[in-house]
Amino acid sequence: MKKEAQIANQITEGVIWKQLLIFFFPIVFGTFFQQLYNTIDTIIVGHFIGKSALASVGGSSTQIVNLVVGFFTGLSSGASVIIAQFYGARDERSVQESLHTAYAFSVLGSAAISIPGILLSPYLLKWMNTPAELIPDSALYLRIYFAGILFVFIFNVGSSILRAIGDSKHPLYYLIICCVLNIILDILCVVQLDMGVAGAAVATFFSQAVSAVLVTRKLMVSGGILKLSLRKLRFHANVLRSQLRIGMPAGFQSIMYSLSNVIIQSALNNFGTDTVAAWSVYGKLDAVFWMISGAIGISITTFVGQNYGARKYDRVKKSVRVCLGIDTLISGVLVIFFLVLRAPLFKIFTNDADVIRIGCEMMALITPCYMFFIFIEVLSGALRGIGDVLLPTLITLGGVCLFRILWLVGVLRIRPTVDAIILSYPITWLTTSILFILYYLYRKKRSLAG
Repeated sequence: MKKEAQIANQITEGVIWKQLLIFFFPIVFGTFFQQLYNTIDTIIVGHFIGKSALASVGGSSTQIVNLVVGFFTGLSSGASVIIAQFYGARDERSVQESLHTAYAFSVLGSAAISIPGILLSPYLLKWMNTPAELIPDSALYLRIYFAGILFVFIFNVGSSILRAIGDSKHPLYYLIICCVLNIILDILCVVQLDMGVAGAAVATFFSQAVSAVLVTRKLMVSGGILKLSLRKLRFHANVLRSQLRIGMPAGFQSIMYSLSNVIIQSALNNFGTDTVAAWSVYGKLDAVFWMISGAIGISITTFVGQNYGARKYDRVKKSVRVCLGIDTLISGVLVIFFLVLRAPLFKIFTNDADVIRIGCEMMALITPCYMFFIFIEVLSGALRGIGDVLLPTLITLGGVCLFRILWLVGVLRIRPTVDAIILSYPITWLTTSILFILYYLYRKKRSLAG
């Protein structure tokens, strides 16, 4: 308990920028390794099987996975926020109830998603206009992934609980182990055993199982406030309501985000395998930005949640300003890196000249506009930390999801091109960031005036 108190003090006391970076870097390195083992799948599949398999692993199937996992991650963010607030307020009983409720929910949720996912995979792919030649491998990959969705959910909720109390290091260690194991299994299953797309999926399945076991073991052997007991897994009604009050809007927001991406993927599928493969590779590179942005979002939510629970409102406002500065600096460097090295980066994944050309055009159009998204990530994370999720969710749904869909419906009738589809991203980021800035300034005056 003494060690846990020291972790909490790092968040509610001390120099903000320094403590934010100490908390941020393990998260970003963790998401880096999480993305790395997904990227290794893509590189090995692209080079050892071919571009059709590359499109199968990274195209429509990835969008479906992101939709499902994103929804549950949004739901589990409710547990993370509630635990952070209770931990900041030193309410040990509520932390325990929140921990066991969140774990019980992850088990039940995975069971509710796994079986329908396995059965409906081919139909979802057809609904997305996935090229016919890609459906068999894409469906196989999805079915193996859904079979192991329990491990994904358990790791996500377990690591979010650890981060909520300030421990961002152990999730990093587990992701490193998972990444190394995935690389070994990829080489074994895809290269040595020639299992094709199924080999990449099997490697991911077993790697995620190991990470779920590790994070669960960590919580079970923890002493005091965060000790997990499988015999105590149950739903505590009041805690579950609080978690769902925050988590449901976040989960629904994630679904709408992913749904708009699914619609974009469906539109891009009409332009052929080269475009689908280019978008798949771009998605792997683009994920570097999202892992940094997501780590910033987790950091600010945890910092705001604990300090809000401790009633340190001045520190809440300062942490938001510091996070905006850190995110601006890091994102600016990343934009320059991507623009200068976009062609060599694409060549890591494929040698196909048409795929590389299309992908470079996509990157040149989207990458500079990452700077708009900074305000969305930081300000929505801060608002989530104080428990305000409903209106930010509506802002995101309207500004990003609805407007993006309307853009596609309207513009594609006038100019049915890849560029017209891609432009939906920067335009919706800009409008949504303006709305978030205005709403945050309003809430700061009302809720953080102390």
